[in-house]
Amino acid sequence: MFLGIPIASGILALIFVVFLAIGVRRKPEGGETMVRIAGEIRKGAKAFLRREYTTVGAIVIILGGGIALTSLGWRTGASFALGAAVSALAGYIGMSIATRANSRTTEAAKSGVKSALGVAVSGGAVMGLSVVGLSLLGLGAVIYLFAPNLWSGAEASSSVLIAETGVINGFAMGASLMALFARAGGGIFTKGADMAADLVGKVEAGIPEDDPRNPAVIADNVGDNVGDVAGLGADLLESYVESIIASMALAAAIAVTGAGRNLILLPLAIAAIGVVGSIIGIFFTKLVGRSNPQAALSGGTYLAAGLTAAGTYFLFQWLGTPFEIAGVAYGQMGPFWATLAGIGSGVLIGLTSEYYTSSKYKPVKNLAEASQTNAAITVTEGLAVGMESLLLPVIVLGAAVMFSHYVAGMYGVAMAAVGMLATTGMVVSVDSYGPIADNAGGIAEMAKLDPSVRKVTDNLDAVGNTTAAIGKGFAIGSAALAALGLLSAYLTSIGSGEMISLSDPLVLAGLLFGAMLPFFFSSTLFRAVVKSANGLIAEVRRQFEKIPGLREGKEGVLPDSATCVDLATKHALRGMIVPGMLAILVPVTVGFLVGPLALAGLLVGAIASGVMLGVFTANSGGAMHNAKKYIEEGHFGGKGSVAHKSAVVGDTVGDPLKDTVGPSINILIKLMTVVSLVIAPILPGVMGG
Repeated sequence: MFLGIPIASGILALIFVVFLAIGVRRKPEGGETMVRIAGEIRKGAKAFLRREYTTVGAIVIILGGGIALTSLGWRTGASFALGAAVSALAGYIGMSIATRANSRTTEAAKSGVKSALGVAVSGGAVMGLSVVGLSLLGLGAVIYLFAPNLWSGAEASSSVLIAETGVINGFAMGASLMALFARAGGGIFTKGADMAADLVGKVEAGIPEDDPRNPAVIADNVGDNVGDVAGLGADLLESYVESIIASMALAAAIAVTGAGRNLILLPLAIAAIGVVGSIIGIFFTKLVGRSNPQAALSGGTYLAAGLTAAGTYFLFQWLGTPFEIAGVAYGQMGPFWATLAGIGSGVLIGLTSEYYTSSKYKPVKNLAEASQTNAAITVTEGLAVGMESLLLPVIVLGAAVMFSHYVAGMYGVAMAAVGMLATTGMVVSVDSYGPIADNAGGIAEMAKLDPSVRKVTDNLDAVGNTTAAIGKGFAIGSAALAALGLLSAYLTSIGSGEMISLSDPLVLAGLLFGAMLPFFFSSTLFRAVVKSANGLIAEVRRQFEKIPGLREGKEGVLPDSATCVDLATKHALRGMIVPGMLAILVPVTVGFLVGPLALAGLLVGAIASGVMLGVFTANSGGAMHNAKKYIEEGHFGGKGSVAHKSAVVGDTVGDPLKDTVGPSINILIKLMTVVSLVIAPILPGVMGG
């Protein structure tokens, strides 16, 4: 009934991708120096993605082949490979346009804020609409080819529908695997380069940020694209498809007759409405953006959310049929209210992240003031801000879970995740705008343009820092709800319904082990960033010492940026393997050796501690980063002051927290849960296993 709607909306999204991409490429790219710098960034980003995708592609082939040889079948293996391919393609498209929009944004900044904002938003929107468009087309293809009973309306038993949604779970697993490698690899790359550029350039050599003499600056700008554009897109793509698939899996297990069949494809219809809302929100932002980019971006986001809520309301009014889940009758609007709770909680969590990480509010201002003492105080206060910031998001998430369960059972919890992620196209567009604006400022500095240009790009970048913080809050909130939906689907698959017993020692042991995993996982990422930064710091120091005239800025003397990009790539690819495989091997090992109930406990523990750690790391890092920016605007002595030097150290500590560890934990909890859902039918002790 609904399958044609999401496929049509996916095509619509990709039509706008082409339209926006053509518009970006038609914009003037700037002078010769700007073109050269942008070309180096684009070349480095493409080289990294090519090597990353080659590495991950080999893993996908091995795992996909292994899945096909089990009783899960070749369809699940093919679905897994398609999910990974869709994620990779979306990341590549978004990154390709982002690296073309950067210098064009710099050139547009010569004409003012509105022109520059329009280019940067268009570049970010290519990533956002590619994510939702390719997701819906990929899901539609898998459902059409491998799950005919889900969309045809033909009579089918619960076991048949559950088996078909099991095939679709493979798509989510593939997208999740690619997302984890993209986020972890991109995060290691960008933060290793960023730390090296800051510590050797700003702290040791005393040269400005993005100075063309610094060999790590190009690598830093490359990292913004591979980590915060391609990585971000892959992250929210997997949340997007997993929330839809979790809802479908639950509906297939609990509502298989009459009006209940509508619940299976209902998440796809809501996602389609969200695509239309996102497109309108994007063009609203482009049209109204003038002197206040923050108001334009926020207005577009809220407009997209409001339109999605309104469209969902009319959809449920049109369906107009009550339904029953597990013997409990719910009104026809129950899933709507759950969806609305997800939309509202996403907005609230984003606003909370903005409060704790924006320089407009007390937490960051107080952190900047504390930096006047020394770096130790900066780091301590920054960590305290992150810990305090947990309170409100957890209350919001808890309230959303309780309310959505009250109105529509565990299906309602899954639908809350769908609601939160329905406007993914808009959220990713706004978040991807940030790295483009950041790159534009870097190009203005390296090309030695008039300071008025850098002033415009700095304005855009400051807004980008806020949108990035909101996006990270949105990502962890959506990860929590999506993981809970997947967990519920897993419990249904192993026959435990909505309850597992905390008196079971296997569950308790699994819970403790699961709560530990996000911390162990984070340590592997921290160490990978440290190794990358150490290698790059040594290389930057070597170039300053061995290349005559480089540190002094002698005319015609250029750094060897390609070597830094290559080093960052090697460290990132090595560092991403262990955490990536950890997320796959741990649930498989526990599930087969200890059993499905121990695995259930492990998932509960990992989700609980992972959500906390994700919010804490994202907001701590964001607060320390923006405290540095606030000081650089001239507060507490400005650049070169004691406060500034302390804040630079704090920002260096905060960078891997907010851009490597935090985003990767979001994916860890989702990947572990979806892997568990995929293998559930073949676990020992489960019917059919």
